[in-house]
Amino acid sequence: MTTFIDPDRAQFEAFKSLDRDHPIEMLNLVKFREKAEYPTGHKLADAGLSGAQAYRKYGSETAPIIARLGASILWRGAFQTTLIGPQDETWDEVFIARYPTAHAFLEMVTDPVYQAAVIHRQAAVETSRLIRCALTEGGEAFG
Repeated sequence: MTTFIDPDRAQFEAFKSLDRDHPIEMLNLVKFREKAEYPTGHKLADAGLSGAQAYRKYGSETAPIIARLGASILWRGAFQTTLIGPQDETWDEVFIARYPTAHAFLEMVTDPVYQAAVIHRQAAVETSRLIRCALTEGGEAFG
C-alpha cells in the first residue's frame, strides 16, 4: 500500500485554487500505525503509544481550534469492508468534517497550535485519504 500522510505541494496548491467562500466537507479515511512513530528526541518518542492513542492526542489538541472556527464532525462511521476498490485499503477512522469555508480550513492548518499538534497525526498515521467535497443537492436517486 502506498502511504499518504501529508499533502504534497501540488495537491495543496490545487486545494487553494478552488473557491474558498462556501462550506466544504472533507472525507477523512485514516489507517493507523500499530505503534506511533514520533521523531527521535520528541518527548513521546519512547512512550510506546499506539497509532490510535497518538491520533486521539491530535484530536484532543485540535478540538478547540475546530470549535473556534465553527467546524464540526458531520458524520463518523466504523469501516467494515470495501465493496469496490483496493482490498488492501482498510481504515481505522472514517469521518466527514464540515468547515464553514475553505478559508476556515486554511486558517486551521496555519494555526500555530494546530501546527504543533499535527505531529501526533504524523506519528499516528500509516496512510490516509483526505478528499475535499462541496455540498450538492440530495435526492432520491444516484446521479
